[in-house]
This record gives sequence, structure tokens and C-alpha cells, in this order.
Amino acid sequence: MRLLRRLRISTCRESGVSLLETAVALAILGIIAVTFLSGLVTTSKAAFIADERATAWSLAQSQMECAKSATYEYGVTEYSPAPIPISWDYTNYSANITAVPLHVGDDGIQKITVTVNHSGEEIIILEGYKVYR
Repeated sequence: MRLLRRLRISTCRESGVSLLETAVALAILGIIAVTFLSGLVTTSKAAFIADERATAWSLAQSQMECAKSATYEYGVTEYSPAPIPISWDYTNYSANITAVPLHVGDDGIQKITVTVNHSGEEIIILEGYKVYR
């Protein structure tokens, strides 16, 4: 009988998880979830920016090669850009190629500037030189 009373007393004193403990556990889980999700968002933004810059860099290099392979003309201030590939990767990209004589007398050297834009925002500016040969 005494043993039965002790078992009943010890089981009655045990209580479940309190509301405060549950709130603390949920707060900790919330902090972990917010940290994880913000890291995920930051990583996805960084990946998007890296992809955008790599695509713009590739496009700028191809436009520069096109401008350098065009025939040299004195007094030209702008070259027609090469056609941009029709692909999902190059959607909303545009290129502009300008040429400036290096010296006032135009001694056969031009500074070529290729500007690549994505959705109206300037992404890459690539500069090079073209020589009359």
C-alpha cells in the first residue's frame, strides 16, 4: 500500500511540457529557419548576379572581336554590334560599340568600348584598341 502511494505521488508530480518551454523551442526553431532562408536567398541572388555577369562578359568579348574584325574606317565613332544569339540565356541583353580615335589626328588607332546592358541596366564595359593594318 505504501509503495502504491509513492508511485501515485511521483506520477502526479510529473507535469507535461509547459507553455513557456514550448514558446522557447518555437522561437529557437524560428530563428534557425530565418537564418537558413536568408542564407538561401543570399546564395540565389549571388548565383543570379554571377550568371548575369558571365553572360554579359561572354557577349562583350564576342562584340569586341566583331568590332576588331570589321574594316578600319577613319572617322567612325560607332560600329554595328554583331547579332545577339536568340536564346533564353541572352534575353533582354543589348550591346553598344563606340570607337574614339586615340589621337586627334587619327593615326590609325581607335579605342573601342563595348557596353553590355541587361534589362536597361549597364552590366559590363569592355575596352580595347583597334589598329589600322
